[in-house]
Amino acid sequence: MSAADEILDIVDEQDRVVGRAPRGEVYAKGLRHRCVFVLARDAESRVFVHRRTATKLVFPSHHDMFVGGVVGAGETYDDAALREAEEELGVSGLPRPVPLFSFLYEAGGGQLSWWSRVYEVRCVLPVSPQAEEIDWHAFLTEEELERRLAQRPGDGGWRWTPDGLTAYERLKASRA
Repeated sequence: MSAADEILDIVDEQDRVVGRAPRGEVYAKGLRHRCVFVLARDAESRVFVHRRTATKLVFPSHHDMFVGGVVGAGETYDDAALREAEEELGVSGLPRPVPLFSFLYEAGGGQLSWWSRVYEVRCVLPVSPQAEEIDWHAFLTEEELERRLAQRPGDGGWRWTPDGLTAYERLKASRA
């Protein structure tokens, strides 16, 4: 089954399930669904940062400081967070990611809309990121991450996933 065929729950403004559809249709029609964002830290508290592959359906070749993805139909946020973190980091036996907060992400005049739950997990295992999802990765200190975020793409900076940036800004604000 391709990623576009994966069945997702469609949710309303209050995050209540109102239907189901294949991922490809969800993106094509801008249907609201669910996603998880997992900030993975190593033993030294550095943040796992990666560049998405060019074949991703959403934000191809963008950098992100979260691993994660869509919540499958009937799946809980917590189960999706663990599944996505283990898949993308290429590990098994992670502790359950700790839920931090939820928010509704909306952009593109409503064409992009998903309920998002942000998590954090400590990964002390050696990572072997999924080649179909990630084409570059590193663990960065908070200072290194902030320096990268301050650089603009035209000045040699990276293109970041807009939803990841929003989640990261909300995470920083929640800790301030």
